[in-house]
Amino acid sequence: MENNVPVEVIENKIYVIRGCKVMLDKDLAALYGVKTYVLNQAVKRNCYVPN
Repeated sequence: MENNVPVEVIENKIYVIRGCKVMLDKDLAALYGVKTYVLNQAVKRNCYVPN
């Protein structure tokens, strides 16, 4: 199943903060159709943080 999101919708959710393009976790979660805390758990589980 393929759900296409219009480019304009995504572009409106991209913010420029200190010269970097960012998206809020709540917007990404909505884009993927999951709850915000589920997205954050997946990020924590898949991120490597060196000592």
